[in-house]
Amino acid sequence: MNLAGKKILLGVSGGIAAYKSCELLRLLQKKGAEVRVCMTDAATQFVAPLTFASLSKCPVYLKNGAVEARPFQHIDFPRWADLYLVVPATANVIGKFACGIADDPVSLCFMSCTCPRVIAPAMNVAMYNSPAVKRNLEVLREFENTTVLESPAGELACGEVGQGRLMDPTEIVAFLDERTAFGLQTRDERGASLPLASADVSWSRHSGLEPESSFHLPSSCATPSPKGSTPKTPDASVLKTPEPQPSQDPTLPGYGKKVLITAGRTEEAIDPVRYISNRSSGKTAVAIAATFLANGFDVSVVAGPMEAEFPGGVHVTKIRSACDMHKAVLEQMKSADVLVHCAAVADYRPKVVATEKIKDSRSQLILELEPNPNILRDSVAQKRADQVVVGFALETDHFKEHAAEKLKKSGADALLLNAPVAANSGFGFDEVRYVLIRANGEIPEMKMGSKIDLAQEIVDFSLDKLNKA
Repeated sequence: MNLAGKKILLGVSGGIAAYKSCELLRLLQKKGAEVRVCMTDAATQFVAPLTFASLSKCPVYLKNGAVEARPFQHIDFPRWADLYLVVPATANVIGKFACGIADDPVSLCFMSCTCPRVIAPAMNVAMYNSPAVKRNLEVLREFENTTVLESPAGELACGEVGQGRLMDPTEIVAFLDERTAFGLQTRDERGASLPLASADVSWSRHSGLEPESSFHLPSSCATPSPKGSTPKTPDASVLKTPEPQPSQDPTLPGYGKKVLITAGRTEEAIDPVRYISNRSSGKTAVAIAATFLANGFDVSVVAGPMEAEFPGGVHVTKIRSACDMHKAVLEQMKSADVLVHCAAVADYRPKVVATEKIKDSRSQLILELEPNPNILRDSVAQKRADQVVVGFALETDHFKEHAAEKLKKSGADALLLNAPVAANSGFGFDEVRYVLIRANGEIPEMKMGSKIDLAQEIVDFSLDKLNKA
């Protein structure tokens, strides 16, 4: 495996083929390569950065930055790499590369890298055959240490047929694996990148003409109807977001296993326009879903309103209230091997929901509340012996005592305690203070870590429990 030990920077731009870069990243890792990722803003509209962060175990370099971001990533990332691989390369970034424009992470890294560069174009056939793109590709082929891969012909995502398809990830890896034998090497002791042989060679080898897979972005939560005594949520089956399935890999530890995750927050109606809710953004649930997906699980989510977006390949059922989530979870848990209760569920709901907007009379308003069903406890009551259930507890004081009591009362296999009280952590941030507490086990000290680290601990715990069942 000639790619073993290589450091590869993967640049992802905003084309429909961006989701294939996830598969490419995993294939490179299987070959023993270490991969980091940079993305354009447009690329984040096709694949969530958290997906690449989960797969690479490293923060993604984005234009907007992140909690983990450093001010010189456009220098540090290319300097770290033995190879810069841009997949997919859209007409836009190809034009930037050729003209020396650097205004996003992918083009900035291209401008500043001194290691070999490999570009895999992907776009509509009309764009690929346009004089501007043809000229820009020819310019790039003249660049030192730069290889432009050929785009195979075939059926495109738009339904047209012609050149412009992204080379299959398996063939990109095969090309890189072959080329390392006579050119692609790690940096020498002086820190200089050794050249890639025949830098101006285009290469194409494809087996058959297969259509591009479709890709669907998650839709937003349904808006409640103001009619009737209680705002209604559309039937859960209507709200399931169709997503492409990831390639099934029997070598992954979660192959053949299913996980059900609750996500986001719930909203409890007061009247047709007001509700009781909380500040959950859903970022933790997205990290958990992406990490289970990366480990080969079939991932389903019951999600309330939230800002974060799930990666492709996740089955999403959208709900609004705690009662809706309770019903959906108890129905879907029957086929799950693992349940992770990550949603921030409202403990109470108004006992009476006004059918019309409550008028502002400046007089005192008293709301009578009643408890919502306890989704965690009810799912534990119905769980099979071979199922794993992980709960969540968010506490702001007496962390361990409250979490230990909740774990004992719920009967869950483990409880993830998190406390959003440290600076730049918790709601909406990428880091959180947390600890995973196992049933009948010691309570470790809480630690600060990324939500991806938190997710991996839950996955590792779940796999360990399943293997011992």
